[in-house]
Amino acid sequence: MKLHNTKAMLADAQKNHYAVPAFNIHNLETLQVVVDTCEEMHSPVILAATPSTVRYADKDYLIALTSAAMEKVDVPISFHLDHHEDVEEIETTVAAGCRSVMIDASKLPFEENIERVREVVSFAHLCGASVEAELGKLVGKEDDLVVKDADSAYTNPEDAVKFVAATGIDSLAVAIGTAHGLYKGTPKLDFDRLKEIRARVEIPLVLHGASDVPDELVKKAISLGICKVNVATDLKIPFSDAVKKFFLAHPEANDPRKYMTPGKEAMKAVVQHKIEVCGSQNRY
Repeated sequence: MKLHNTKAMLADAQKNHYAVPAFNIHNLETLQVVVDTCEEMHSPVILAATPSTVRYADKDYLIALTSAAMEKVDVPISFHLDHHEDVEEIETTVAAGCRSVMIDASKLPFEENIERVREVVSFAHLCGASVEAELGKLVGKEDDLVVKDADSAYTNPEDAVKFVAATGIDSLAVAIGTAHGLYKGTPKLDFDRLKEIRARVEIPLVLHGASDVPDELVKKAISLGICKVNVATDLKIPFSDAVKKFFLAHPEANDPRKYMTPGKEAMKAVVQHKIEVCGSQNRY
């Protein structure tokens, strides 16, 4: 089955004031947890893969797994490249069937960011793929991408208008105070900035770095126009903690079907909770 882009699901989220959860997956087990839980809760879902995940699991396996999942469930699913910087790698994955990509050129100067993103948009749209890009920089670490505190920058609303018009992107990831990974202190999101961007930009807005952000702040961001919420670290920690706990209790264990199960169960509880925070349950 051919993969879908994210335009329709994000348009519905924008129209009906909820957010589509984008869960970072790494292998069969994490994909199963996300897809099965979204099916149970009737939620659309975006399966996100960072560059290292694509290198680890291989693009063809990930696309095939997503295609198989689409055959099994009735909720909208999209496979999405998350924080990819290499244009050639994006082109190769789109050619293989991926229909949703994020080109992250946010480390580049404004005009160079536009030029790089426009290059991806030009070929992605020809293939029917949707494109997300980021303006501003989130502090923290996402995969191999590291942004230090001193280099972080919020999204400028005026620049956002110019950026969207110049690139032709389908969704915009905004920097309003979230961070990749876990927070050193209490997150402080700039909701006034988000309101201004929402008022001036028509395409769906994306919130990265939503792991470890209090639920009430994420819900408020959604109420102010966020249509897609990325979740990664909040999934990995409970999965790995549960597997570690299993081995402490069963040091002789060697069957992955047994020691992976507690990790999947722990991760499922988080996926359920994040779907509720996004308000995406019972949409399909």
